[in-house]
Amino acid sequence: MAAAPKLVPRHVAIIMDGNGRWAKSRGLPRIKGHEKGAEAVRECVEGCGDLKIEFLTLYAFSAENWQRPKAEVFALMRLLEKFLKEKTPELLEKNVRLQAIGRLTDLPSSCQKQLHDSIERTSGNNGLTLILALSYGGRLEIIDGIKSLFRQIESGHIDRAMIDVDMFSKHLYTRYYPDPDLLIRTSGEMRLSNFLLWQLSYTEMYVTQKLWPDFTKKDLFEAVEDFGKRNRRYGAVE
Repeated sequence: MAAAPKLVPRHVAIIMDGNGRWAKSRGLPRIKGHEKGAEAVRECVEGCGDLKIEFLTLYAFSAENWQRPKAEVFALMRLLEKFLKEKTPELLEKNVRLQAIGRLTDLPSSCQKQLHDSIERTSGNNGLTLILALSYGGRLEIIDGIKSLFRQIESGHIDRAMIDVDMFSKHLYTRYYPDPDLLIRTSGEMRLSNFLLWQLSYTEMYVTQKLWPDFTKKDLFEAVEDFGKRNRRYGAVE
């Protein structure tokens, strides 16, 4: 393994883009790209463990992905369930704690059951926290946060004058985690795709032309090394 970068982000978020294009360029069904992408997840989790990164959030399935062809959605749900079942022992071995954010009740019941089982089994781990964004949308998260605040106001637990940035953040799916320091997007696309819209306000972005199935531990190290060269001012004067 190469020497670890001197400055390492506490929380890395990744938009894993390019599975379909990877498969198409090889004349393969799209699901083969997703299967190869699952192997890249393993590489990335290992790399984050090597770097002692505390949190890794992966954009695994967006709320908009439900609009894809039914056969592809079905195959993705089966792949998710298989991934969780097969990789949970490995997560336990590597001291990785699994978590998930999004409208998880939208998932098929068998997926929900396997997800909850994997989360429960890894709950005692204290190494990397791996957060899967499933049936997730940034705008939906903000709407759900507003609804949560309204319920608190209506029940008399808070006064609307008390609402500020910190309070609102505590009503989001990500309330238990710090905001990402580094966002990585594969496949060269320059957009957020409705991912962590609130949380990415001051996150450093790194875009690579590599498609997600080709993303390796070495690529992760390069992204983190680039992050270490940034001067994060948070709106202040240099």
